[in-house]
Amino acid sequence: MFTGKTNIATGCLFLTLFMLYGFFLIFLRDFAPGREQWIAEYGIGEHFESRLAHAHGNLFALINIAVGLVLLRLPRSAVSTRWISGLALAGMLMPLGILSEVLFGAPPIFVIAGGLSMILAMGWLTFAAWQVEYRP
Repeated sequence: MFTGKTNIATGCLFLTLFMLYGFFLIFLRDFAPGREQWIAEYGIGEHFESRLAHAHGNLFALINIAVGLVLLRLPRSAVSTRWISGLALAGMLMPLGILSEVLFGAPPIFVIAGGLSMILAMGWLTFAAWQVEYRP
């Protein structure tokens, strides 16, 4: 189930959604009624966290695309590729967790779980890629 292809497709989907979210944030800052208040509170509280979710959502989407491309080049027999894929996908919990905090007041458990998942995925991918013997 978890393959590089899944990471690429999910990364592209999340990139699209968080880019649209970025346009929504631009609308709130520049065109929405009450934009003066939005601008005044731009660097604090929910406004800052909203931008944090947008930035991390796009970053983690791009990381998932890169992970997917690398995983497609690793030997298929490696069981670790499925785990790396799943951990990178679970990393998307971080920006979703930030949004959940802003919108629903959710606890930061998803932010922490997503961040740790992405760190583990990157560390494991580094180790897996280092072990592969590349031939030109």
